[in-house]
Amino acid sequence: MGRSIDGILLIDKEEGETSYWVVKKVRSALAGLDVKKVGHAGTLDPFATGLLIILLGQGTKLSPFIMSESKVYLATIRLGIETDTMDPTGQVIRTSSVPVLSPEQIQEKASLLVGHREQVPPIYSAVKYKGTRAYRLARKGIKFDLQSKKIIVHSLSILSVDLPHVTMEVRCSGGTYVRSLAAELGRGLGPGAHLKSLRRLGSGSFEVRHAVSSKEVSPRDGWHLLGDRIISLSAALPNMMELEVEKGLAEKVRHGYQPAWEELKKVSDFSGPKGHGDGHLKLVRDGDLLAIVSIEQGKGPGHSTPRLERVFS
Repeated sequence: MGRSIDGILLIDKEEGETSYWVVKKVRSALAGLDVKKVGHAGTLDPFATGLLIILLGQGTKLSPFIMSESKVYLATIRLGIETDTMDPTGQVIRTSSVPVLSPEQIQEKASLLVGHREQVPPIYSAVKYKGTRAYRLARKGIKFDLQSKKIIVHSLSILSVDLPHVTMEVRCSGGTYVRSLAAELGRGLGPGAHLKSLRRLGSGSFEVRHAVSSKEVSPRDGWHLLGDRIISLSAALPNMMELEVEKGLAEKVRHGYQPAWEELKKVSDFSGPKGHGDGHLKLVRDGDLLAIVSIEQGKGPGHSTPRLERVFS
């Protein structure tokens, strides 16, 4: 193929597969091609399905930016049964009878979960505690406390009620644990609950309806199936503001040169960091992604400093 393959792929993960297994399938499908690395942005548990963004080559450098994008999930909870993992893979720790609940009553409780909040990651999660995955410690019966983190639940809409099951759509910030929301909603309603099923519908601007099913990915059809579906590095963060730079500066940036804000303003009418991107800016040249810079606010109005965070060759 000549040049290395860099970018992202949208995969619709099947139930029962680990995210790591999907990465292995894609790596095998693209074997023999110049793909330096293969990874993913945002783990889906084996019982969950839906959008898994696969990172190819230098696309692995995009991981923190893609993972921080907002997510959309379709989730079904089972009222009246609580598990230690808050999902269907765990041991039942409590059962309760489920009272008659109207969709309006459930939506009222669900609405209390919307907004900026603090959330403690589940102990059965991949979060590290003193260098060890939390779920490994939990399975050994070791007691520990995880620190809470800030999340945003943009919306939580009840789609259907077929007691003891409730199906809802959740729009939330990256890093939100939907099973924790399910357990919290169950407690708020009285009988408790666990997350029965989960499907990721979207991440940032990308939707699962545009993804390739993981069951179709095989070494036999690798490039034929996936080649035209690779999204370029520059298109992988469509919500991030971008700035086209001139050729001379582009070459310097590729070699790690830190441009000053005044240099960037000279090559464009771009007036400063605004809009989407969470304080980040893409530098591009002829459609190729050169770098991602963060914009650090300086002292005084209108003073800001770009700082290189990722450079792409």
